[in-house]
Amino acid sequence: MPSRRAVTFIAGTGLIVAGAIPAIAGPLVTGPLVQVSGTSPFLGCTADGIDEQSGTVYLNSEVEPWLDVNPADAGNVVGIWQADRWDNGGARGLVAGVSQDGGGTWQQVVIPDITLCSGGTYDRATDPWVSFGPDGRLHQLALSFNDVAPPFEPRDFDHALLASYSDDGGLTWSDPVEVIRDLDANVFNDKQTITADPTDPDLVYAVWDRLVFPGSERASVIAGFVTQAFSGPAWFARSTDGGVTWEAPKEIYDPGMRDQTIGNQIVVQPDGTLVNVFNEIRNDNRGGRRGNNVAVMISEDQGVTWSERIFISRLGTIEITDPDTGDPVRTGDIIPDIAVNRETGALYAVWQDARFSGGQFDSIAFSQSLDGGLTWSEPIEVNATPGTVPAGNQQAFTASVQVADDGTIGVTYYDFRNNTPSATTLPTDYWLVHCHPATPASCADEANWGAEVRLTNAPFDMRLAPFALGFFTGDYEGLSNIGTDFAAFFSQSHGTDPASTFFRAAG
Repeated sequence: MPSRRAVTFIAGTGLIVAGAIPAIAGPLVTGPLVQVSGTSPFLGCTADGIDEQSGTVYLNSEVEPWLDVNPADAGNVVGIWQADRWDNGGARGLVAGVSQDGGGTWQQVVIPDITLCSGGTYDRATDPWVSFGPDGRLHQLALSFNDVAPPFEPRDFDHALLASYSDDGGLTWSDPVEVIRDLDANVFNDKQTITADPTDPDLVYAVWDRLVFPGSERASVIAGFVTQAFSGPAWFARSTDGGVTWEAPKEIYDPGMRDQTIGNQIVVQPDGTLVNVFNEIRNDNRGGRRGNNVAVMISEDQGVTWSERIFISRLGTIEITDPDTGDPVRTGDIIPDIAVNRETGALYAVWQDARFSGGQFDSIAFSQSLDGGLTWSEPIEVNATPGTVPAGNQQAFTASVQVADDGTIGVTYYDFRNNTPSATTLPTDYWLVHCHPATPASCADEANWGAEVRLTNAPFDMRLAPFALGFFTGDYEGLSNIGTDFAAFFSQSHGTDPASTFFRAAG
């Protein structure tokens, strides 16, 4: 996402009651930590005029990974990431990691024709996302755009959301199709996600925020420094032929002038109902909700019509900083994540929130809905970061949530618990905590969360990560499941690489 802060208005087990089934399962067993990404496939590329673009590029950096598992072949696991990240927005291309053996081994596949380095026409791409349909067709949606730095040329404002699909598990890809394209200097389509409908292989959904702002601010959006926009409504498009063609995109929610949505993401309930989660960022204080708010909208007709916005909770992030230097750490602080139980339709949402610490630092908030998204439980803290470490080291961030086939809910996040004050490094780890609901309401009680497992083998140095409005591994990280096992896909600095993608299963 070129401007994630974009437009600011714009372990333990649980208690066991005699005769009851404990809500938490026992500790999970982790598989080996597998490095997925390798040397960047774009190192030899000269087509994008790398030395003539603005900003600093972090070669051999792989950030913001996402992951999905083929429902027709559980051994086929595919992730995607930004490769060679720029500090002022986007990357030189997007790369898929393809596994045919459940994550044991991987190969890199460039997503073709979305940037100059991959055979396309745009300088950069960002916001990688993949989703498998029920027939095994894999879909991706990229935001491709041009570097914008004065002096401007007409082509600078050209950007598009480009969708393509793979029928061989991610090894080869169709030609990309434009879901939306704009040359208008006053708009920018941002932070898109794509969801293949698990109930119908012909249906695929895309959703994003469409920022509208003064033309004078346009270059700053790409650079990532815009602090004001006129609006940022949620837009939607769908394919009814398995991603071959796309219907005309449309606005589905307008939060109003000087307000915006961000982090739109659709999940599909067992009956085919769509639920779109997002952060509604308000510049005014209507209803006492100025700032960030987690919300959903519901469609019972595959996206033709949508409900009114349903409020879940305030999103009370105070953002993440290096506990020793105060430098910013760019995280998923304004991006909620959502998951659905494919058997029961129960919905689960997570996000960063400082409410549990009295506003001192961010933790991971969790809320659930058992009625299709109409009402939501009171948020609880689910990360297991020790309260015995200094407050700065208790910061937990970039949460992901997923439901395994047995109904167990898993949540992943980073924290600094193993940090010791240092002038040179910032030790950081990645964790998974889970709850196995004994009753539908069990996991709304934080006492039923636990059995945390560490997904990193050892702390990595966050200060080595690409610096893009802060030390950056991604606005989101991937979490899926292979049957009853969780499949985590995340970025961390590694050796001399600013960031590499890794896979680990736990179950």
